[in-house]
Amino acid sequence: MFHRHGDRTAKSTPPANLTALGYSQVYTSGQYYRNRYIAANAALKINGINTDIVKQSQIAVSAPSDVVLQSSAQAFLQGLYPPVGSALGTQTLRNGTNVTAPLNGYQLIPVALVTSGSGSEDNGWLQDASNCANAETSSNNYFSSAEYKATLAATNNFYKSIAPVVNRTFTDSQISYKNAYIVYDLLHVAEIHNATIQSADLLTPETLFQLKTRADQHEWALAYNASDNMRAIGGMTLAAEVVDFLNNTITSQGKNKISIQFGAYASFLSFFGLAGLPAVNPDFYGVTDYASAMTFELFTNGPATPFPAASGLQVRFLFHNGTTSATNEPVAYPLFGQSNPAIPWSDFVTGMSKFSVGTTEQWCTACGNTTGVCTPFSQTSSSGSAGLAQSKMGGGMSNAVAGVIGAFVTLAVILGIQALVMLLGGLRIVNKRMVAHPLTQRESVELGKM
Repeated sequence: MFHRHGDRTAKSTPPANLTALGYSQVYTSGQYYRNRYIAANAALKINGINTDIVKQSQIAVSAPSDVVLQSSAQAFLQGLYPPVGSALGTQTLRNGTNVTAPLNGYQLIPVALVTSGSGSEDNGWLQDASNCANAETSSNNYFSSAEYKATLAATNNFYKSIAPVVNRTFTDSQISYKNAYIVYDLLHVAEIHNATIQSADLLTPETLFQLKTRADQHEWALAYNASDNMRAIGGMTLAAEVVDFLNNTITSQGKNKISIQFGAYASFLSFFGLAGLPAVNPDFYGVTDYASAMTFELFTNGPATPFPAASGLQVRFLFHNGTTSATNEPVAYPLFGQSNPAIPWSDFVTGMSKFSVGTTEQWCTACGNTTGVCTPFSQTSSSGSAGLAQSKMGGGMSNAVAGVIGAFVTLAVILGIQALVMLLGGLRIVNKRMVAHPLTQRESVELGKM
């Protein structure tokens, strides 16, 4: 399950923090997935997973070193495995003393730190945390494109018209399509939280709609381009991780249970593009709402015991935009241009491998990086990402892939669920220098991080 954080304060006024509303959003999502996969009466009960008291070996959760994402992960877990009360939360010591866990049996579940995506919610540029040189270059190519130049010119008067609303935060030169997401983000947060907004009469429904539409257009262009796809490195790596984990679920006969990653919306967008999802529903072009989640379910239509052969398994992709709940459940969508949401395991592997980047060497070659972890490959991959950027990487099942991917293994129908929630820290591609202050002097527009 790849999960976006909940409602937060604006990126342009760092440090960003998870709000009470955001806390509630991800907590509610955690409750939903508990009722779907973990609770005693869950419709798709995970095979062998502890229902009430968490077993640490069955769950892996990760998020980058970011206040908003770490807090969101903790809030989600409170819904997934809530306090168990004094009956289950009490232990008897050897001397006969009964000790009850604080906070009515509150359960402590560690959230692993991942290096990618640190500080992502304090940054406006979508590609600032991937550390992938060719991905940054690919995203920046958008700013020299005809589409960008035409949109920048066509929207100039529109953005100048809202200057009185945001001129306490941005200079006149910063209020343009070039900074579409960061401007939208400030006003989106204000519309939710501020009791008063300066020159609020300018924010008509039509104006707010165009701000959102332009932010979506801007971020999509930075996250994915079919003819220049290195900017989608986040989705490429995510694809390899999904296949790798689900493959391990199969080879381990279902011992892998659940892993959850929290991250930013850029990872969603890049994967959506690579998997052909906008052709299914144009809403996939838009920036995902707070607390959105996508899940990969590995299942069989036959008996689950003994564990089925790979030939009898299928995969289903589900997504919900915004907080998932009993009244707002995830929907299954077909991948790779298929018509059926359920796809045979072998076809799923083939589809994902067409664009996945699954080993450190592949990542270094694709990104054109030659230092740090890429030093050992610098002599053999001096050609940079030319080959990988245009060709589709095969395989993508190596454990060397960064991040932790997860799956749920269920009793009957669902055998595994790839819970992707933070893929590479949200896969941002740019350097962090522009993160310290909103819209610092930089020619490239800031890409929003969830």
